[in-house]
Amino acid sequence: MNQDLSIFTLIANASFVVKLVIGALLTVSLASWSVIFSKFIALGRVKSSNEAFEQEFWSGKNLNDLYNAVSSKSDGAPLERIFASGMREFLKLRERRVSEASALLDGARRAMRASFQRELDAMESHLSFLASVGSVSPYVGLFGTIWGIMHAFVGLSNLQQVTLATVAPGIAEALVATAIGLFAAIPAVLAYNRFARQIDRSAITLETFIEEFSNILQRNAGTPAAAPTTR
Repeated sequence: MNQDLSIFTLIANASFVVKLVIGALLTVSLASWSVIFSKFIALGRVKSSNEAFEQEFWSGKNLNDLYNAVSSKSDGAPLERIFASGMREFLKLRERRVSEASALLDGARRAMRASFQRELDAMESHLSFLASVGSVSPYVGLFGTIWGIMHAFVGLSNLQQVTLATVAPGIAEALVATAIGLFAAIPAVLAYNRFARQIDRSAITLETFIEEFSNILQRNAGTPAAAPTTR
């Protein structure tokens, strides 16, 4: 006698615990895909906006004019916010008549490092969720499989004659949980690795900019406060 072993039928006939595990895994999978798409868009926007600001920064525009333009923006690139924080601290110290070059540079660098850490934290948001999904989902699916197999064998113990036709549906129902666990875990792991590499490259870009901009500020530390800040 033919049995319907489609995945929907298997899920419908599974035990309550297995259904609960499958429902949780599907919910987590949907949430991880939402994070994947949003993070993909956000990191792409970060890369393009950083590249656009770098082109503007190295175009030779006066730093004071560039700072005024960046300060008026409500939502700019991470490089813009780091630049603005360092420039702001540099100008504040000069307004307070701090003339020592090392003090000016140290203050600007501390401000930029603090801004860098905030930007890095923002880029790394929700990555821990993807890591958790990738590492935990297979085990949750395996728990559902073990529970389903136990439930199937308990049911088979009441039968006088056990054949492959009676064993297969119960085992198949249990294995669905493992399959869905892997379905949730694999995209999360791949996305996590990809995003981690992108964030590392962005972090290197930000740190390189901090060093380059620090050199520019060091050259300008000895100029009069009223003079325009140049490269």
